[in-house]
This record gives sequence, C-alpha cells and structure tokens, in this order.
Amino acid sequence: MYDFTTFVQSIGNFLHGQFSPGVATALEWTLVILIYLALYAILGLVLVYVERRVCAFFQLRLGPNRVGWAGTAQTVADALKLLLKEPVTVNKADKLLFNLAPFIITLAALTVISLVPFAKGLQAFDINIGLLFIVAVSSLGVVGILLAGWSSNNKYALIGAMRSGAQIVSYELSVGLSLLTMVLLTGTLQLSAIIETQANGWWIFKGHVPAVIAFFLYLTASIAEINRGPFDLPEAESELTAGFHTEYSGLKFAFFFLAEFVNMFTVAAIATTVFLGGWMPFHIGDWAGFNAVMDFLPPIFWFFLKVSAVIFLMMWFKWTFPRLRIDQLLKLEWKYLMPLNLMNLVFTAILVYLGWHG
Repeated sequence: MYDFTTFVQSIGNFLHGQFSPGVATALEWTLVILIYLALYAILGLVLVYVERRVCAFFQLRLGPNRVGWAGTAQTVADALKLLLKEPVTVNKADKLLFNLAPFIITLAALTVISLVPFAKGLQAFDINIGLLFIVAVSSLGVVGILLAGWSSNNKYALIGAMRSGAQIVSYELSVGLSLLTMVLLTGTLQLSAIIETQANGWWIFKGHVPAVIAFFLYLTASIAEINRGPFDLPEAESELTAGFHTEYSGLKFAFFFLAEFVNMFTVAAIATTVFLGGWMPFHIGDWAGFNAVMDFLPPIFWFFLKVSAVIFLMMWFKWTFPRLRIDQLLKLEWKYLMPLNLMNLVFTAILVYLGWHG
C-alpha cells in the first residue's frame, strides 16, 4: 500500500522520456542531491531545537521560548546569524586544508545518509554491501577533523583533533563488530534485505540476547564515535576551548555543528534499520486487528518514530552522565566494549551454526 518504488520509477521514466539519457541522468542526480541537501539542513535545525528542549527538560528549566512559537524560530535565528558572520581565517593557517576540512566532514555525513532506507522504495542507493559501505565512508569524517585541527595552527585545535582521531579509530572497531554480529544473524549486508528479514519480527526481539547486547554496544560505541557527550573529549570546553573547530566561524563552523547532529540521525537510522525493523510496523503475534491497525500507519512514520526514540535515548545519555577523561574513554573501549563485542560475536556465530537464531 505504501510502496514508493512505482512513484520513484515514474519520475525517472518521465525524465528519460523528456530528455536525452545523459541529461536525464544528470537531472536525476541533481534532484537527489537537492533533496538530501534540504534534508541535511532541516535535520540540523530540528535536532538542535529538540536537543535544547530535551536538555532543558533534564535540567528542570524552560529552554528556548522567546523567538517564535515555543521558541521554534530560535534555531532559525541562530542559523541566520552564522550565515551572516564574517568567515575568519587564522594567520599562518594552511588555508587550503583549513577551508577543505568542513566540506570533507559534510560530504561524509551526506554520503552515509544517502543509503538510509526511509520506506520501501524510498532510498537513494541500495547496494548489496550497504552496511560495509556505511562503516567505510563514515570513517572518512575523521580525516576532516584531523585536517581542521592541524591546519588551524592552534594547539587546542590540534590536541582536540588528535583526541578525536584516537577516539574514532578505537570505537569504530566496536561499531563494526556489533554490526557484524547482526550480519551473522541476517546473512546479508544490503540494508533493504536486512529490513525484509524482520517482516516476522524485529531483530531486537527475535535475535534474543546477542541482538540486545549488540544493540547497546553499538549505541554506546556510536555515541563515542560521533563525539557526543559524555564522550565529547575532542571539544571539551573546560580544557580545549572548542577543540578542533576552535578557529572556525560563520558558515564553516555551521558545517561542523550540523554534521554532529546529522551523524546522530544517521547512527539512529542505522540502529533502526538493523535492530528495530526499519520501516516495518510493530506486530504482536496473532493479533490480527491490532496488526492491521499498525499496517495502516505509513512506513515512513514508523521509521521516523523509531529514529526519534533512539535519538532521545542518545540525548538522555548525554545529559545524564558526566564527561569522561581521555584515559577512561579509551579504557572503556579496549578493556570492556571490545572484549564484550568479540565474545558476543563468537556466541552469535555458534548460535547461527547450530540454527538456534531467529
């Protein structure tokens, strides 16, 4: 009922019917790029407002409530302020790399989000190594961070970039292993196929203990990988001013700021796709009436509902726990998360070999 495949194909057929193959393909790419750029900007604006509200809720205060209805225009006003600010480049900075770093981070975030399946047929790219591609491309963001820290000619920016590099490289291992655990259960790397395997139940339920362990390990490691609190050591204000983006202002700073929130959405979207059934509705056994009502709700509604729940969990995590020290952060990964992931992976492999998985 809600399959977008026909709709998307009709747009492609219309363009190919009106233009030459080369022009039609270029227009398709342009349309996809514009849609994702708009989504990128909207996600950033919405999530910044939501973060402020959630933070205020946990700290027993009001949050933004002056500009616009219930403060909804506050984030728009802040975005306009950043766009109108003068871009400043530091003396003796490497200007080429200094200006290139924000675009590398933005490109990595946009590339990853293009593989996310929002609903059936509503996905820019559906490749058979989707999960592997996401893990590979998401790691490119650290290149932009290291370039930003090194090219700024600032000791605080350089220390923040080095911390971020160590942190991302370390926690990427746990993210990859937790997703590899789910690959063993699903038997595929293609995101649309992973969702199809959950037609009779989400993996967080039918995957039993290994899936639940992998979910929480993935979530913890992903929060650390995208430098969210309490793992935000690379930009610890009390120690490093603003870390690797200390010397950035205006639009370039906005790129760093937006990338963090879009990466948070991407982490939640992957968790939703792999563990929570993606756009699949919630079903309970043989409750035909209840399941029919759940099927009536659009799949894109289910997808964003689950993503919103995971994002709220990540914000709850940030505003509950104090920031770790750098030694505690690395100790958590190498002494606890990594061994747990390896043990869970071996346990899952045994279950799959014996045929005891969902």
